[in-house]
Order: sequence, then structure tokens, then C-alpha cells
Amino acid sequence: MTTVELPRWERPHWEPGGGDAHLFYKLHGDFSRPPTVSRSRYRTEGPPATVELTTYTAADSPDAFAFGLDDFFLDDLRATRADLAAAVARAPQALVLRGAVPDPDSLDYLRDTVGLITALLDTGGAVAVFDPFRFHWWTPDEWRERAFDAGGPAPRHHVVILVSPEPGGGAWVHTRGMIKFGRPDLSVRGVTDDELPAIEDLCNRFIEMMAFGAIVPEGQPIRMRALAGEWTCHHGGDLDDPEFNNVHLEIRRVA
Repeated sequence: MTTVELPRWERPHWEPGGGDAHLFYKLHGDFSRPPTVSRSRYRTEGPPATVELTTYTAADSPDAFAFGLDDFFLDDLRATRADLAAAVARAPQALVLRGAVPDPDSLDYLRDTVGLITALLDTGGAVAVFDPFRFHWWTPDEWRERAFDAGGPAPRHHVVILVSPEPGGGAWVHTRGMIKFGRPDLSVRGVTDDELPAIEDLCNRFIEMMAFGAIVPEGQPIRMRALAGEWTCHHGGDLDDPEFNNVHLEIRRVA
């Protein structure tokens, strides 16, 4: 029997030493009967070797089961899909996929994970997917459209750009989710309204570049036609930083 060759999710800019890729997804549903996952249909070899699957119930593991059900996380889902938010809350089980992939030179681990989660949504009783790194509940349709049907890594769909007002004026533009690629999240402080479009474009460029393996050197200068002045990159933080759950790259305006 011929084995179907799965498409490789290449990492063309990869340099060693960038960091381990961390995965953390939580699915709510009924997993009493594990599905048969088609390797070719879902483009997956199963969970990466260093990633574990753990099932929880509200009775046996109340804290683990309740993670992600706080109003902070569920409010957006309630506003758009109240029926799905209710289904998440009353689901009998939660399945957590979590682990780290050491300094991966391809994104095949993400391909396998996306395919496995899609299979669980299609046939395994899962009703929704929680992504703690993005603070986001994925609906099944959203997951299929943005994660699986993209047909490739689609880094921007796995990372979110947040814009928060700063007390002294301007905005803080920052990302969450780059830890899935073993790369730092981004932070830009004091962004003016005029600069915001260019900074968001800059963040998207960095997301793509780093997700595909590039490492940004300390002090790297940035010059963009759409962005006035010179900016530089500086590494900081640690994996325990609650703002990112990751290290980060601070992009600063040169005085």
C-alpha cells in the first residue's frame, strides 16, 4: 500500500537557536470515543512526539476544566455565538494538547497539530477550540477556514495583533502567539494614530519573517518608507511574562 506523502510546511528562513515552539490548545466536547483520523485527509501524522494529550472533566479536574471559561475569555464568543459559548460550558470533557517542540527547522509540527484538531472538530465530538496564547476561542468554522483550509502555515492566523491605549497617550501595539513558532512576540510603545497603519504592517512583516524561521539580531535597525524616523529592535522578557506568555522583541523609536 502506497503511503501518501504529506505536504511539507517549510521554514525557509530558519536559523538554529531561535527557541522551542510551544503549543497549547484546549478543546471542549465529548471525547469518550476517539475518532479514526485520516492521515491523508487531515494532513497529519498525529500529535508531535513531544506534545501530550490530556482529558479532563469538571468532576475530576475542576481547575483544569474551568480554564478558559472565565468571562474575560468567553465574552467575545458569547457576543458572536451565544449558542456555542453555552455548548462549551456544558461540554462533558476537555481535551488539552500541550507541549514544546525543540527548535524546529520546519513547521510540520504545526501542520500535524492543525490537522489533528480539525479531525477532532469533524469527528471527535469537539465543539470549539481555546487558544490561550491568543486569548481566543475558535469556532469550528473559523478554525477550518483560517487554520486548515489555508493549506499552509498562515502565521498571521495564529498570531493576534493587539492595540491598547497607553496612559500617557498613544497606543501600545503588541502581539500574542509567536511562541507557537519559538520566536519572540512584538511590542511597540507610544504609537501615534498616524503611525498605527505602518506599525501594524511592520508587525505583520515580522510575524511572517520570524514564523518562517528568521532570528532578529539585538539592535537591528528598521527603516520603512511609510514610517518616519529610525527604529531599533531589543530583546527582553521571559516565558513567564503574563503580558505575552513569551519573550518579546521591543521595537523602539530612536530619539
